[in-house]
Amino acid sequence: MDIDLIFRIAGTGIIVAVLSLVLKKAERDEQAMMTTLAGLVVVLMLLIDEIGELFSSVKAVFGL
Repeated sequence: MDIDLIFRIAGTGIIVAVLSLVLKKAERDEQAMMTTLAGLVVVLMLLIDEIGELFSSVKAVFGL
């Protein structure tokens, strides 16, 4: 796992948190929820390769 990936995830989290807070203060709760969900999807897309490597490693360790 690369440190760059951790920084990208943290940056995405900070941006999403700020946008969500601003939208909630503007009484746009639906858009705040959608922003949070979109941020979650972006982070999961960043992690897909790492999750694939994890499953490959588990399969290799247990000989599946």
